[in-house]
Amino acid sequence: MDVARLAGVSQKTVSRVFNNEAYVSADVRGRVLAAAAELGYRRNNAARALASGRTRSIGVVTLGTALYGPASLLMGVERAVRDTGYALRVVNTVEGDPTGIAGAVDSLLDQGVDGIVISEPIDESGNGNGDGSEVSVQVDVPVLVCGAPPPFAAPKVLAAGVGADLMARTVTEHLLGLGHLTVHHLAGPQRWYAARDRLDGWRAALAAQDRREPPLVEGDWSAASGYAAGRELACDPDVTAVFAANDDMAIGLIRALAEAGRRVPDDVSVVGFDDIPVAAYVTPPLTTVRQPFDAVAQDGLKRLVHAIENPQADPLAASEPPVDLIVRASTAPPPAGRGTSAHH
Repeated sequence: MDVARLAGVSQKTVSRVFNNEAYVSADVRGRVLAAAAELGYRRNNAARALASGRTRSIGVVTLGTALYGPASLLMGVERAVRDTGYALRVVNTVEGDPTGIAGAVDSLLDQGVDGIVISEPIDESGNGNGDGSEVSVQVDVPVLVCGAPPPFAAPKVLAAGVGADLMARTVTEHLLGLGHLTVHHLAGPQRWYAARDRLDGWRAALAAQDRREPPLVEGDWSAASGYAAGRELACDPDVTAVFAANDDMAIGLIRALAEAGRRVPDDVSVVGFDDIPVAAYVTPPLTTVRQPFDAVAQDGLKRLVHAIENPQADPLAASEPPVDLIVRASTAPPPAGRGTSAHH
């Protein structure tokens, strides 16, 4: 109403200008946009959207969690979006809600976002295959999916943050390379795509070297679940190396092994995943693999913005960050007499 009064036109004319409708003279259009700018109407975003056909905003769908991985990726996305000059709109989903993604995407589309980032780490489909077939949303903007299968069809679906299976394979190969006969795996909850990727990488590394695959132990990402798994694994004298799917579980595992009299790394080597800030300061300092959250977010957002601003162009190729294995004091060759040479 204020814009209409200042420009000396009707509200209907203002609406026509903002909706980029025809039959508005250049003079009237200019007066309306000038009035909107003078009144600070969304910092003149209306005028920019009118000229470009875009709102200059990117929506993010993310699981509402304080877990290190998802929270770090969200922070990386927030920093990367700021650098692009786009506004950021975040919608949190709740674990266990199979309609969460669809509702969140609908909400963002209603707000007129130019692109969407899906940072949803859990398979809520209920069918266990992670194909996201339950999500039926008509999406007409480019979508960036972080570390999971695309949950729906869109004009352009870009993937970022893939490669956890390669990281898991690398840490498993590190332990085998030290001489361990095999590597046990303390897995994350299998509804999480990240947990599945790490399981796949561990399995691939063992299969490639024709090593026995021990029974899987599953935790819930917490140090407490790592501690419970550690009490179980400590009873098995054949356990000489364990790959934990995240650092928190690895830290709980080490505590349980120590209490059971199994020294790390003299008796059992332990590797984590993520390189959380405390990993370098536990006893012993934890060997782990660092996730490149910021690099993944920056590369993904660069490609998403390119897709938004160049709808007819081919997508930019994703860059693959190198695997960053951080070797510390929690890994060593197996105890004497328990290495590869003694058993083969």
